[in-house]
Amino acid sequence: MDGDARRTVERAARDSRARLLAYLSARTRDLPGAEDALADAFRTALETWPRDGIPARPEAWLLTAARRRLIDGARRARVRGDAAAAMMALSEEAYEVADDAPAFPDDRLKLMFVCAHPAIDPAARAPLMLQTVLGLDAARIASAFLVKPSAMGQRLARAKAKIRDAGIAFAIPGPADLPGRLDAVLDAIYAAYGSGWDDIAGADPRRRGLAEEALDLGRLAAGLLPHAAEAQGLLALMLLCEARRPARRGHGGAYVPLAAQDTALWDKRMIAEAESVLAHAEQLYAVGRFQLEAAIQLVHARRAVVGATDWEAIALLYEGLLRIAPSIGAGVSRAAALAEAGGAALGWAALEVLAEEDVAAYQPYWAVAAHLLARLGRRAEAARAYARAMGLCEDPAMRAFLAAEAARL
Repeated sequence: MDGDARRTVERAARDSRARLLAYLSARTRDLPGAEDALADAFRTALETWPRDGIPARPEAWLLTAARRRLIDGARRARVRGDAAAAMMALSEEAYEVADDAPAFPDDRLKLMFVCAHPAIDPAARAPLMLQTVLGLDAARIASAFLVKPSAMGQRLARAKAKIRDAGIAFAIPGPADLPGRLDAVLDAIYAAYGSGWDDIAGADPRRRGLAEEALDLGRLAAGLLPHAAEAQGLLALMLLCEARRPARRGHGGAYVPLAAQDTALWDKRMIAEAESVLAHAEQLYAVGRFQLEAAIQLVHARRAVVGATDWEAIALLYEGLLRIAPSIGAGVSRAAALAEAGGAALGWAALEVLAEEDVAAYQPYWAVAAHLLARLGRRAEAARAYARAMGLCEDPAMRAFLAAEAARL
């Protein structure tokens, strides 16, 4: 029973935490309080379910337990009567909500816009969404934003303290405020998608289903703001990447690089949808980062039609991306595209100008560097780069692929 109860709690934390937190926050207008109450509910479940048995509707049980914690806190703090009444109403809704899953109120996107409140440090907004709404830990968030876990932990702690101390309430911004908060929301959705995309083997239970959830949030954002070009661009980008998912692994789970993927396995309907979404974004005449990244992926997708990749077009698109949104990832990808378009020497020259401190722990840099050094006949340097790339790689299948490439030297 103990094992069954713990697994049920873990499954509820993985599958329902974000929805429960968004639901509580939307109705109490107290994000930190809702987060504390829900954490307490999960702790209580771990203590009581092994003893008393697993409830018939775990979500309802957790929602009711969190609601009680909020009511107790409200009584101690002597909050306004209307706020207490709103919390009391949660008790009546709890079982009705959990009994009809499709009707469960989904306030995730709203909560993300709240986390983009102007009073919160801009650098903390997207990470706060990833932790609060999607349940990622500080280490995973730090990896997505290429910073140290300790620094990310401090950033998140300061943001939550700011919310609590300044009394920032869960108030949905009006239509005029949404565009100003959109960039942070899109950054968080994309970071969530990337985290789920990286875990292609599904080995990390904390990231299981994360790519699909991010895609769902991307659709919601694009629907909420149909005239926001970047919201459309992000949706198109995720659709194009998701279309290739079936081809990313070969027999036995082996890693298959993009250039070697079987295009027959790509989802043609998803690619067509992405192309339509991107065409709509282009008509809004507001070019941005996600539209350019989507355009790059669309060039790759057209290999399924024309049988070849237009690497010169991809290199040009990366140049445009670097002008409006410079990043180490775009710089490395541009170098790889230049190597395919104009030769390994040209690509290596583009890699060499990247700052050493920026690439020291960036795994894709070392993988591309190893590949180009091997093409240039610099085998000893290539071997060292392959070793560095493997050391920084978390995916066993990709490590095996890099090891095979290194063995060819």
